[in-house]
Formats: sequence, structure tokens, C-alpha cells
Amino acid sequence: MNQPTRRVSLLQVALCSGVVAATAAVSVFGSDRSVRAALQDSPKSVLDEAWQIVNREYVDGTFNKNDWRAVRQSLLSRDYSSRQQAYTALRDALKKLDDPYTRFMDQKQFEALSSQTSGELSGVGIRLEQNEKTKVLTVVEPLENSPAIRAGIKSGDRILAINGKSTKGMTVEDASNLIRGEVGTKVTLQVGRDGATAFNLPLTRARIELQTVRADVRQEGKNKIGYIRLAEFSSHAAEQMERAIKKLSDQKVDAFVLDLRGNPGGLLQASIDISRMWLDKGAIVKTVNRQGGSDTAYATGRQLTKLPLVVLVDGRSASSSEILTGALKDNKRAMVIGSQTFGKALVQSVHSLSDGSGLAVTIAHYYTPNGTDISHKGISPDVKVDFSDAQQKFLATNPKLIGTIQDPQYAQALNTLQRTALLKPNAQQASQSAPANRE
Repeated sequence: MNQPTRRVSLLQVALCSGVVAATAAVSVFGSDRSVRAALQDSPKSVLDEAWQIVNREYVDGTFNKNDWRAVRQSLLSRDYSSRQQAYTALRDALKKLDDPYTRFMDQKQFEALSSQTSGELSGVGIRLEQNEKTKVLTVVEPLENSPAIRAGIKSGDRILAINGKSTKGMTVEDASNLIRGEVGTKVTLQVGRDGATAFNLPLTRARIELQTVRADVRQEGKNKIGYIRLAEFSSHAAEQMERAIKKLSDQKVDAFVLDLRGNPGGLLQASIDISRMWLDKGAIVKTVNRQGGSDTAYATGRQLTKLPLVVLVDGRSASSSEILTGALKDNKRAMVIGSQTFGKALVQSVHSLSDGSGLAVTIAHYYTPNGTDISHKGISPDVKVDFSDAQQKFLATNPKLIGTIQDPQYAQALNTLQRTALLKPNAQQASQSAPANRE
């Protein structure tokens, strides 16, 4: 995949379990030309660039009670034999902040984050898994509108070699790294298929939009449930969610179950946009910066459905997931079922640095509409359903049963809907009259 050549221009980006807001880096050397010239060809240039960003934006003006100017002096007074040595010094300096979300990323790590938050990658568009019995890399599914699906790759096909290199003993991650590459370049897969001789299939890599939203209709007794699972809040998540809600509404579902379990977060703006699809009015989230300034996002009257809604969460539902969950819970729009959420209430900005590496910096704290600080506490579900070790292992080894009646949290969601919202035909009839395609 190409090394990013532009600064991240996303409004907000998530790091693993956190929300981040991307902004462009600015001049870091000021007007001192001698300093700029001395640092320009040195690893110190990136160190000073990163230091300036933290100095300007970090949410804690005391820098965790560290003399941040002394940190700069220490960084720039040393000699570095390599960029890796300089990177290590920067990471050590950032540890003084005692903030795991303020972190430095080398070029490869920053590229991976950029791909994750953009919701896109450059490849051929197949989801792979390693067959438990044969250990052979197998296609789970070809992605929509991808080179793989256009070339006729099917679920169950086996990937035997990549550009002539055998995949025997290869992990899914290693294979994915070989398959991905620059848009327009070619990769040849050797494909094994039941009833056919293994064949080579040349493919041209393209930009692939990752599906972060999966949705379908579940017939549960007399009721049709619109089940939506959101994997992360990428830049395409809101548009995919909008399509899912409208499609399920057109299929006359009676209620929705929105599954945010395992969702580590993503773009803050995506969580706000998706909240607005479910809410007609009310606050969504409030952020407070280093100077004490606050900003609150609100619903805009563009709700897509008023049908009953249950949200499923667990201990890995974090950041943007918690923003959406908090907005729906505090506005009494949805019942929340599952386990206590992660408890990540910090906002970061993400910057690309001049050598292609990156920096994430905590710039704000956020609160739910009711003013609740969920940091290190998480959101308590309305109905708590914790998995036993046996249940966790069962679903982990049978992922296709997630979101079915054999999933205890999903089963509780159905029970809750059937005991409450779905017993109110007048409310349901009113819900069905809500415009599903309001622009």
C-alpha cells in the first residue's frame, strides 16, 4: 500500500479504544532559521515537530506535572545514530504524560491507522480465514464491487500461493500483507476449488471500501427484527448505516437491535452522524478542551426511524461506541443490554509528521448528554447480561451464532423488546409512519 503523502484530513479518528480528531500539522520551528536549518536533516526535526504539537494541544496544561520545556531540551541535546533511536527517545518522553492514548506511530503503524479509519484498503477484496482442520487459507467471502468478486472468486476457495509463494504455514495477516499493495498493481493468486484443478488468477489491486456495517432481517416469532452489527466507526460507517436502516425499514421490520459489541471506536463525527439517524432531538456528546472550552453536538431532526431499539454492548465497546450508546441511553431512545462498556472518554488529534510517521495527542475530555464522565467506568447497561467463560468460549468458536437466539445477550434483547415495545401496537403503528428517507 502506498505510504500516505498527505496529512490526515479526517475530522475525527479513533485509536484502538479511543476517539481522535485529526488536524493538520503546522510550522514547528517558528522564525529561528538557524534552528530550522540545524534540525532539517536530522532525526531531531521529527522530535521537535512532535514536541511542538504536544506543547500546543495536550489536554493537561501541566503535562502531568512535567517540565515540558526541559523535555524538549533533553530530546534535542542528544545525538541520534538513526531514526529508530530518535523514535525510542520520543516514545520515552511521551510516557512521562502517563497517557496511553498520546502516542507516536512509525510510518507503518501510521499507515495502518490511516487505512483503518478511512475504511478503505488497497487490495483485491477477499476476507480470509485459516481452516481449523486443514490450516489452509480459505476465502470467507469476496467483498462487493471488488476485483475478487469480478474475477469469480467464491466463498470456500483456497488460496494456495501468492505470487508463486506457497501459503502453507502462512498466517492470515501475512497473506493479507502480501495481497495488499498499490492501486493498479497486479497480484497472482493460486486458487484451489472443490471439483477443479488448482489455477492461477491474476488480479489488479484496487481501492476497496471495507464493510463495517452488516445488517439483515431476523424473523423472531411473530416479529421481524432488523439486526445491525457495526464493527467500527470508519469514514464510511455513517453512509453504510444509513443504507442499512433504510433497507431494513423498507422490509417492514418491527424493531431494531444495534450490536456494538467489540467495537473499539472510530471517527467521532461518524458517531455523531449515526446518533442523529436514531434521534429526533437532544444532545449527543459534549467535549471540553484544555482551556475549559466546551462544544456540544445535538440531534438535527433528521431521524430515520422511530421504531423500538435495543443496543448491545460489552467491555470492548469503547470511545465512539460509548458516545453513541450514551446518547441513545440518556435520551431514552434505546434500551442498552450487555456488559459494562470500556470507559474511554478522551479525544485525540492525529497528525502526520514530516517523515511519514504520526502522532496521536489527547486534546479533550467528553461527557454523555446527562453530563456523565464515563472515564475508567464505562456505561452501565439497562439490563446487565454478562457472559460466563463457557458462553464466551462457545461464541468465540461459533462466531456465526453471534446475534442469534443462542447468543444470551441477543436473546435478552428479544425478550426485552417482546415484553415492552412490541406489546404496544399503537406506538408501533406511529413508529412505522416515521419517514425513512427524509433528506
